[in-house]
Amino acid sequence: MKVTIDEEKCCGAGTCVMVAPEVFDQRDEDGVVVLLDAAPPAELHDGAREAANMCPAAAIALSEES
Repeated sequence: MKVTIDEEKCCGAGTCVMVAPEVFDQRDEDGVVVLLDAAPPAELHDGAREAANMCPAAAIALSEES
């Protein structure tokens, strides 16, 4: 799995951090998402998928690595 984020879309809701703190964090100054792991291990895929699905700004994109 490859995770990408669009900082311009991020509204700072923090849902991703609550759902998958091993993959996402937030900048202190404005709450914009910070990607901690662009290629998380398999055990973190469910959390990354849930974070992407719950993101109110659709700022998280997932793709399967080939």
